[in-house]
Amino acid sequence: MVKRLKKVNRTKTFLKKVVIFISKQRSSLIRSSLKMASATFTSRILGLVREQVIAAYFGASFVTDAFNVAYRIPNLLRDLFAEGAFSSAFVPTFTEANVHSPEKAKRLFWGMAIILFIVTSVFSLGIIVFAEELVRLITDDQFSQNQETFYLTVQMARLMSPFLVLISLSALFMGALNSLKIFFIPSLAPAFFNVLMISSIILTPKLLEERGFHPVFSLAMGVVFGGLGQLLIQVPLLIKRGYGPKLKPLLFGPENKTILNRLGIGTIGIAATQINIFVTTILATSTVLGAVSWLSYAFRLFQFPVGILSVSIAGSNLVHFADSWKRGEGDKAKNILAESYFWSWLLVLPALGLMFIQSESIVRIVFERGAFSYEDTLSTSKVLKAYILGLPFYGLYKVFAPTFFTLNRPKLPVAISTGCIGFNLIFCLLTVPHFGYVALAYGTSLSMMLNSFIQAFFLSRVLELPWSFFFSSKLLKLFGSFIVLCVSTFFLQRYLVSDSQPFFELLFFFLLISAVSSLIYFSLLFLLGEKSFFSLLKR
Repeated sequence: MVKRLKKVNRTKTFLKKVVIFISKQRSSLIRSSLKMASATFTSRILGLVREQVIAAYFGASFVTDAFNVAYRIPNLLRDLFAEGAFSSAFVPTFTEANVHSPEKAKRLFWGMAIILFIVTSVFSLGIIVFAEELVRLITDDQFSQNQETFYLTVQMARLMSPFLVLISLSALFMGALNSLKIFFIPSLAPAFFNVLMISSIILTPKLLEERGFHPVFSLAMGVVFGGLGQLLIQVPLLIKRGYGPKLKPLLFGPENKTILNRLGIGTIGIAATQINIFVTTILATSTVLGAVSWLSYAFRLFQFPVGILSVSIAGSNLVHFADSWKRGEGDKAKNILAESYFWSWLLVLPALGLMFIQSESIVRIVFERGAFSYEDTLSTSKVLKAYILGLPFYGLYKVFAPTFFTLNRPKLPVAISTGCIGFNLIFCLLTVPHFGYVALAYGTSLSMMLNSFIQAFFLSRVLELPWSFFFSSKLLKLFGSFIVLCVSTFFLQRYLVSDSQPFFELLFFFLLISAVSSLIYFSLLFLLGEKSFFSLLKR
């Protein structure tokens, strides 16, 4: 009898340890997501301030169109070397190397840093040499025939070319630090980019004018200074963790080959993305003056919740999922993916409802001052509504796509993205002549919706996930609460907000409506039994 009681007690102790372990893992995922979200929140706030300063100084004019077109040229390659394909290829391989041999992981890190520096430097030099041809390639004839706009665009593209090197190395440093479970400072690094760019816009225009240069060059200078700051802020953390420069970097190991092979596969999808950007930029420049700027301002607002919520959750998911999967803990990895999927819907849905219904108020509050007019507000808010419809699906894409790389199935997300980009191009080519530049934003949202549905289908096949994984009773509660939030926001907006309200009154009612509707959303979830969010706040 005594032996039997001891055996039962040992079993109970073991089960308690299992429950505590799972709870810790779940808390680890949420904590890392919140650390990234809080840092990214700071960066995004500063990003909005940056856009406010740009709008106030330059409005939505030919000079901002010139800057946005020029900035897209290094950004075309940034998607390959700094975000997306490279991060998805590097993090799982680096994580696996670090599990088996931390010393080898350090050598791999510096080997990839050297390779990345050389390759991006060559591309940056190419931008300087072929800037005129690149600008003509991604714009309409109407844009290129304006000599002043064309000159400014070419010169700013050349000036910003080093940004590709800086931001690529910054992304490598961030990927390594995240793999080491360091999230806050790397996620805060873009804040330094924004601070330096804002400083450049405020301090350098007069100095440039005194020397015979156009003040818009302050934007291009700010991009380069900001990229350098974003890189350097992460260096002390790497050195502290023992990742200082290595005399024997790993340049030709199997791990390098794996990363480069995956990067090569990702290049196909990135190439399709760049074709999409080429075509949409040409279509935007062929509509009306200011269209490129309206699309850019709206997309910046769209990126605010994406960066705070979706990117933070996805980045944390990639690190924890890759770590568990590489250790052979498949069930634990699936639980992490399930948590990320649920949290993505939980936090993005209220952002969708609030931003869609209050789009005009948001644009007025953020941008309408100085050179940015009320007509610019109306045009930008139309685009913002079109982008916001794709917000939750962009979040799911950010969670799903890197997961395939960890599962050694990198061709699947690339093929899916390529097909969806083709759909977007056809949609835009058919609709822009009839509906104008707003159709470009709708095309982006529809293609992202299609992308996330297809990825969910294949992910369920690869991981053998039941469809209840994607369509659960918890999600029904979220959607029900979301509908109530939209209804409350609509009626509050209708009765409290008018076109003639002064700034502070408009800001007050915007914050009031957002707070009341959010309170209704989360209170309803609490009453429906979804208390995980509130237990997290309590902790």
